[in-house]
Amino acid sequence: MSVFAWILGSVVFTSLLSLIGVISLSVGKRRLHSFLLLFVAFASGSLLAAAFIHLIPEAEAEIGSAASRAVLAGIIAFFIFEKFIHWHHCGKEECDVRPVAYLNLVADGIHNFIDGVIIAAAYMMNVPVGVVTTIAILLHEIPQEFGDFSVLIHSGMETRKALTYNFISATSAVLGALLGYFFLGSLESMIPYALAVAAGGFIYIATADLMPELHKHGSARRMVEQSAALILGVLVLMASFHAVDAGHSHGDWEVMSDDAHIHHQEGGTAFDQGHDSGGHGDSGHVR
Repeated sequence: MSVFAWILGSVVFTSLLSLIGVISLSVGKRRLHSFLLLFVAFASGSLLAAAFIHLIPEAEAEIGSAASRAVLAGIIAFFIFEKFIHWHHCGKEECDVRPVAYLNLVADGIHNFIDGVIIAAAYMMNVPVGVVTTIAILLHEIPQEFGDFSVLIHSGMETRKALTYNFISATSAVLGALLGYFFLGSLESMIPYALAVAAGGFIYIATADLMPELHKHGSARRMVEQSAALILGVLVLMASFHAVDAGHSHGDWEVMSDDAHIHHQEGGTAFDQGHDSGGHGDSGHVR
């Protein structure tokens, strides 16, 4: 099977994870809504963990202090975007679907696009590295996609519409993979900034939209349950990132080929590649 087929198959499979919310169809609407605030709390924790433990450190490793400025720009941009949605779609009336749903779709779309680029870059090293990278992405996408779906439902979307929109957002990984395959060198310098902006979006959604919603339900029991769900969201994402790092650290390795070399480094894996032909870009570097 060709490298391109591996790339395409991996990103399509990753995108299908966005349909994890289909299990809610068997639960029933009333029962789903009874647990919804717990899922929103879980989503808050997973978004914050993805931003502070995954996206921001990745961006800082490449662009240093510029990452914090890009995160701030992301927070401001998502605030402006939400205000625009309020003004354009809601006016003085109550929105049927709250703006946070669309904010979440945009932020997750950026994140998925970058995942697609990373998957493409990994397979262009060699297939085993591509498979490991895809598994790493799947580990943190499963809980995050579940949280994303919960946010859409809580924002007022119908279940089937939420599944559709979440899947469309996830397919940005396919676009990222295609562009990464053909134009990796051109995209390389933009990836850290996009990671930081996506992190800013996740932070804004969690702190400005989701957490205030949790404060509206103030019984002692709900406080404990929601706090536990939020912490669980953080821990699950942390565990998935730790599992990926542990998997990489079981023995240092180095793979050399005519086109690429891969060095295992402390704290992460760096992919360095040069292409002599094929129009796939001049170089690629993914941490």
